[in-house]
Amino acid sequence: MALINVANREIQCKIVYYGTGFCGKTTNLHYIYGHAPARAHGAMRSIATENERTLFFDFLPIDLGTVHGFRVQFALYTVPGQVLYERTRVAVLNGVDGVVFVADSSPEKLEENFQNLIELETNMRRMGKDLGSFPFVMQWNKRDLPNAVPVATLDRYLNRRHVPAFPACATTGEGVFATLRAICKAVMAVL
Repeated sequence: MALINVANREIQCKIVYYGTGFCGKTTNLHYIYGHAPARAHGAMRSIATENERTLFFDFLPIDLGTVHGFRVQFALYTVPGQVLYERTRVAVLNGVDGVVFVADSSPEKLEENFQNLIELETNMRRMGKDLGSFPFVMQWNKRDLPNAVPVATLDRYLNRRHVPAFPACATTGEGVFATLRAICKAVMAVL
């Protein structure tokens, strides 16, 4: 839930990038951090280990200026994708205002993407939220792979709610800012 500080005229919103391990969640945040104007973001914090890319989360506050006299900031987080970190994923989702589901376009990841999406839906329901009426977008990442699953197939199997979905390649930035803009607009529409 967005934190509104009336005295300071600030709104802080939380967006979580959710998906399987190594699907590109952290790469999205690194691209945003590296290509957004320096005045628009704070420091990126990342906790990594020798074997895993993100053990807990990445946090990147993005300042989007003012809306109706309130300064709006979006804090971007990623969840660890590895199966053994399910409890951490739930903890990171706590207080979320919008979710980006990042799907890996590799054919061998299609079933894992589906299972991860089911887990996301379950975790949201446990928090009393329904993805059907919640700011939620999807990103079809790794579109640069020569054997990438067709977008139509990803839509058919993963996008049952027909939410906005963006083809992307987080390493080159294709679709990264389009995804970010869409989730920020969806969150602001609810506020």
